[in-house]
Amino acid sequence: MALREEFEVAGNWLFRRRGFLPLLLLPAVFAALKGFRYPAGSHQLDQLWEAACVLVSLLGLGIRVATVGFAEPGTSGRNRREQMAATLNTTGMYSLVRHPLYLANYLIWLGMTAFPRVWWSPVLVTLVFWLYYERIMFAEEEFLYRRFGTTFSVWAANTPAFLPRRLRWQPPTGAFSTQRVMRSEYSGLFLLVLSFTALELAGDFAQTGKLVVDPVWAAAFTVTAILCAFLRWLRHRSAADPHPESAHFPNRAR
Repeated sequence: MALREEFEVAGNWLFRRRGFLPLLLLPAVFAALKGFRYPAGSHQLDQLWEAACVLVSLLGLGIRVATVGFAEPGTSGRNRREQMAATLNTTGMYSLVRHPLYLANYLIWLGMTAFPRVWWSPVLVTLVFWLYYERIMFAEEEFLYRRFGTTFSVWAANTPAFLPRRLRWQPPTGAFSTQRVMRSEYSGLFLLVLSFTALELAGDFAQTGKLVVDPVWAAAFTVTAILCAFLRWLRHRSAADPHPESAHFPNRAR
């Protein structure tokens, strides 16, 4: 099998299993908390660092929201069975990079892995992330090239794959779908808040030897859990609705 074919086969295999990457990375993140100490012994400085890490991850989540919200119907998002694209997304976030959702995922993980303030944690995650998603991006682009041909080639020639080089922003052609975002991204928001809350508990325990629940994190987790539970209920209610036109959420798309 040619190397190009091997890359595509591996990419499609990883595409269907890309949700397992967090399970591979979380142990490394929590292992980095061993020997965790507040910077200069200051809890206030630690809180500032936590806030910076959260902002990086929220930037990633914001990119996901902007990408999913303006996505054309019939394109892949959290779909894991097979590649799909009824149209080629080239505007909005796709005018800056060809894979904005993967850039968003990386920023989310970068914020979490920087939390323990151990240099090798974000470096390790960066290497694993690149090796994992490089094959997936290759397989996706092979699919898009076969489907859209020259249109894809022209767009790819002018748009970087992962890191923006020039801000050649082209406004989205469609309207922003708040319902699509709520349907698609509520689980990501919950896992983000859950992960940071767990890291906060583990970090404070490593420092003080006590399991102390920070009121701010407790409130953030509680509010997020209630909100996501409500959105999940709405999603399942719309899926069971015999009259799709009255459903609370439309079909999910990227």
